[in-house]
Amino acid sequence: MRPISLSRRRLLLGAAASGAALALPAVTAAPIDRTGGIDRKALVTRHNPRLTRADPSAPLMLGNGNIGFTADITGLQTFTEPYSRIAPLLTEAQWAWHSFPNPQGHTVRDTQVEVEVRGHTRRYGYIRDWADAAKNPAVAWIRENPHRFSLGRLALDLRAKDGSPARFADITGTRQELDLWTGTLTSRFAYDGETVTVVTRVLPDQDTVMAEVTSALVKAGRLGVAVRFPGVSKTLNPDPSDWSASAAHATTELSRKDGEVRLQRIIDDTTYHAAIGAPGATIEKTAAHAWRVGAPAATLTVMVQFSPEPGPALPGRVVAARSAARHWLDYWSNGGIVDFSGSTDPRAGELERRVILSQYLMAVNAAGRFAPQEEGLFSNSWNGKSHLEMHPWHAAHFALWGRPRLLENSLGWYVGFLPKARARAAEQGLKGAWWPKMIGPDGVDSPSKVSPFIMWQQPHPIYMSELLHRAGSQGGDGARILATYGELVEQTADLLASFASPDGPGGRVRLGPPIIPVQENFPHAGTFDPAFEVAYYRWGIETAQAWRERAGKGRRADWDALLARWPDLPRKDGLYLPVRSEPGFWDKAAGACKSNALEETCQNRDHMSFLMPLGWLPGRDVDKAIMRRTLDRMKRDWDLRQTWGWDYPMMAMTATRLGAPEEAIDWLFFDAKNNAFGTSGMTPRVHLDAHAAAFVPTATGAGAQAGPGQDGPGYQRAAETYFPSNGGLLLAVALMAGGWDGQGGAAPGFPKRGWKVRAEGLLPSL
Repeated sequence: MRPISLSRRRLLLGAAASGAALALPAVTAAPIDRTGGIDRKALVTRHNPRLTRADPSAPLMLGNGNIGFTADITGLQTFTEPYSRIAPLLTEAQWAWHSFPNPQGHTVRDTQVEVEVRGHTRRYGYIRDWADAAKNPAVAWIRENPHRFSLGRLALDLRAKDGSPARFADITGTRQELDLWTGTLTSRFAYDGETVTVVTRVLPDQDTVMAEVTSALVKAGRLGVAVRFPGVSKTLNPDPSDWSASAAHATTELSRKDGEVRLQRIIDDTTYHAAIGAPGATIEKTAAHAWRVGAPAATLTVMVQFSPEPGPALPGRVVAARSAARHWLDYWSNGGIVDFSGSTDPRAGELERRVILSQYLMAVNAAGRFAPQEEGLFSNSWNGKSHLEMHPWHAAHFALWGRPRLLENSLGWYVGFLPKARARAAEQGLKGAWWPKMIGPDGVDSPSKVSPFIMWQQPHPIYMSELLHRAGSQGGDGARILATYGELVEQTADLLASFASPDGPGGRVRLGPPIIPVQENFPHAGTFDPAFEVAYYRWGIETAQAWRERAGKGRRADWDALLARWPDLPRKDGLYLPVRSEPGFWDKAAGACKSNALEETCQNRDHMSFLMPLGWLPGRDVDKAIMRRTLDRMKRDWDLRQTWGWDYPMMAMTATRLGAPEEAIDWLFFDAKNNAFGTSGMTPRVHLDAHAAAFVPTATGAGAQAGPGQDGPGYQRAAETYFPSNGGLLLAVALMAGGWDGQGGAAPGFPKRGWKVRAEGLLPSL
């Protein structure tokens, strides 16, 4: 891969913002049945997050799906010291990507090794050992580039009477409320005997942060707004901002008029634009990359706009506030909603809170033009890259909750990337389109010990397209969706079919090796027929056949012949197995991890993906009695400390389809560090120490620890938020409240006793 040119970097910056890969009209969902009489405003606003002090792990967020703004207790990004090092105050955008220089011309091929596959040699970006990888600078460069970065910081410039900067310890009476209904953050505090009020919004139709600051200190000249621009740090996770090397980037004033300055930013080959608007105020440059805005009145209104190209005109204050309020009014009024008021189960109010806050957070972090990273726009992990195997856990719920347009935003990337995906499949000797795992917007797969062999993301475009078609068909948009995504579904199914090897037992085909299943602690070289992938690939091919029939095409005979030889789900002794290649799994795993939870040979940890054929999927070939026993055995033997936040809604979905709604609720509330929803609605991602401390090479060669903070004995916190937990919760509640094919009725996944469930605008799940 050549170093990315300035023109190509601008393309990467602009493609996601403009939707250039796929310009589409909005999907129309079915009209909402409001017979339930839900007071949506009362439902939403009773869960407004309210703080009286800084939450070190979860500052509140504002955003519009393309840009995210993380605010401290003052409503801007004034004081970083109260917050955890892994809860930085950032302004990140879906379109904003940067790459470090590549003078050595490192390419993807430099990271690849030869792997034997079905008697042929194929090339994979496979890292056998991190210590060896650290000796290859191409590995670090490809993993790190391109990466997300922070566009700028808006802070209060608050001064003591002697002109010195205010200290966080000197502000008192802090109160903050996020009005979810209008997307408005109101923050109040006192300093030196004066009250300060800050109202913060993000505009919906341009990536602009708006702050209204009111205090006598403004008129006195002791309170203004500072706008600063960082470079990009060599340490990308969790905070990519570099505030020290001012000579490494450039900020140029392109134009200036009363109350407005327009700027151009250049960091290496990345160029973007910013504008600072403040009618009636003064905008003064204070440093190479810093400006201060002040006003002669008690109220100061500042707008800061970010854009890949010169941005549009800034609106007036009233127009901006109204547009932000209309945006969120439309979001809450027209999508799905679930009301648990009147329930006697003491957990109902908390579940309602988690659902509302998850809907808000997903609109901010997962509704843009590209698959979000696991931390959304909150912070960086994995160098700010997106993981395509998690894309549906972020965004698939939008279709089920009556907001299919927000799913279509990011699904369009696959259509634009289809030619490169087909080329990658051809390199592997396969048909169709191969979807990578850990990527930036250029789709280049990052080298890893496991990523090259993880294959459960391959059917995801079919899964998301099918949900989109179901939603669109309700609103009369099905024909357009078939035409727009038909080739994507066809080429993806071709990959699934050609990946199957003909040499399975009993004349059946098999999947792998090489393959690493969802449960990642199986070796790629000897593993075959992972349970979920067996079910998911079959479902994907069968769904692609249905798409052909809907479009008036005939079924493909080669796919039908393949399906006739498809393997069944691996099982032994009345239990489903994670993989067919380890038939002694349950005997070996029973209790083995309880005494030594960190043994790498221990298999009963990580994702219990053998449950997913009945839960995530409708269970075409699942024997429910066997699945019931398997779930019970998992509960007995699994090390539930070593799980991820989306595992709990995943297990709730399995329990729901098994007709165990009480158990489903229990899983949603399982007491685990990865399943704790904070005041903001965010959940952390934590690991046991031995698994969090893997060496990761960096461009400097120094290496870094994957998990940068401690969270109690035996645990290491890797991130302060993990949005697949929120997306997974919404998938589970949609299934439980909205039902699924063949199972209707009112809230079929909730217990009949203790729960009163009213739902509007939900689409039945698969």
